[in-house]
Amino acid sequence: QVQLVDTGGRLVQAGGSLRLSCVASGGTFSDYEMGWFRQPPGKAVEFVAAISWSGGMPEYADSVAGRFTISRDNANNTVYLQMNTLKPDDTAVYYCAACMICTVTNRNEYNYWGQGTQVTVSS
Repeated sequence: QVQLVDTGGRLVQAGGSLRLSCVASGGTFSDYEMGWFRQPPGKAVEFVAAISWSGGMPEYADSVAGRFTISRDNANNTVYLQMNTLKPDDTAVYYCAACMICTVTNRNEYNYWGQGTQVTVSS
């Protein structure tokens, strides 16, 4: 029912910046909490950031706090992840996700997922 398309991943050097975008369709975007997750090579999927229906109270993993910023534009059904001061450890496939009522740090409670976009940070 809800479709998410996440884009923006590419190869970038350490210390650089990148902005990921996720466009939603097929539902009422403002009803959903939105999150970003990532899966590094050979590792489990991990929480990155989340933002509420209203755009308030963003939440971040400790590993990205202070470097990444999540935001949303409900008028355009879009959520963003601005990534600054990128590190090689940030290399992963990044996924946007949506849920109604959920624990935003728990990937198992999300209802919809984007296809993923590859971010590679070279040393």
